[in-house]
Amino acid sequence: MKKLLTLTALFLLTFGLASMACAETVRLSYSNFFPPTHVQSKLAEQWCKEVEARTNGAVVIDYYPGGTLSKAKQCYDGTVEGISDIGMSVLAYSRGRFPVMAAVDLPLGYETGTQATAIANAVYTQFTPREFRDVQPMYFHAHGPGLLFTTEKTVATLDDIKGEKIRSTGNSAKLVKALGGSPVAQPMPTAYQSLQKGVVDGSMNPIESNKGWKLAEVVKHCTVSIPVAYTTTFFVVMNKYKWSELDPTTQKIIQEINAEWSLKHGQAWDDADAAGKAFFTEKGGVFTELDTAEAAKWVAAAKPVIDGYIDSKQGKKVHGDAVVEFIQTEMTKSP
Repeated sequence: MKKLLTLTALFLLTFGLASMACAETVRLSYSNFFPPTHVQSKLAEQWCKEVEARTNGAVVIDYYPGGTLSKAKQCYDGTVEGISDIGMSVLAYSRGRFPVMAAVDLPLGYETGTQATAIANAVYTQFTPREFRDVQPMYFHAHGPGLLFTTEKTVATLDDIKGEKIRSTGNSAKLVKALGGSPVAQPMPTAYQSLQKGVVDGSMNPIESNKGWKLAEVVKHCTVSIPVAYTTTFFVVMNKYKWSELDPTTQKIIQEINAEWSLKHGQAWDDADAAGKAFFTEKGGVFTELDTAEAAKWVAAAKPVIDGYIDSKQGKKVHGDAVVEFIQTEMTKSP
């Protein structure tokens, strides 16, 4: 009888420990530089809740918006180093580090965020660049057409932009220089104050930033230059060691959510552009369309940016010509 009780106790102890192990919750942290009120931040927070819901609470994610856990420029390295387990930020804040994906940001004439987001994810899927070997990418998203906004001066020609100090990053900075302006490298969180205080004369950004970052309060003019419109690619990545600790079923669930959420982000960029346009107009902002002849001049001026990427040391290393050709083909198919 005593032996039976001992075996029973051992069984219960073993079963109990196994049950506890199975029920153990994985707790992760998510860093994002977008303020909590921004639609892209809200979507990130919803992603966290969706992961928790679909894994039945097996994965719980603590969300840190507004750069409270890691700043925009440090977010990627912060995820690699484990400061956060998941991070969302901008690839262009680390110039030269992501040579394949950098092609997505070129001034190729993007029309919508839905289109740019589809292309960003297609490029990653097609080329699976080694530049992300130190993380586990979740998905990418990209904003609608990046345009020029200025505080005082209307820019309707290339002559108008000469010498103007324009906040820009990555390939948008190269575009500013090619058009004759003076690029000033600054992340978006600093844009409002720089524009307000006259540190810069304008900013390259999507229309949504007029409301999402309240820039319509400090800019008055927008140059609608769709033929040379760029985009900015945003990443959502996870620490690769944390990812490897998740079981295959959980990984599959998260990947399914990722596929859904990239589409949500793309549509959100377009919805936010519409809201940003309305807010800009409400604040007295004026849109200036380039005429056909002037638009052709801007395209010609921007071409060296595209060629420069292809011919650069990094561009040649990653076959930049093939990447650009792939994007241009995808642009004819994407909505």
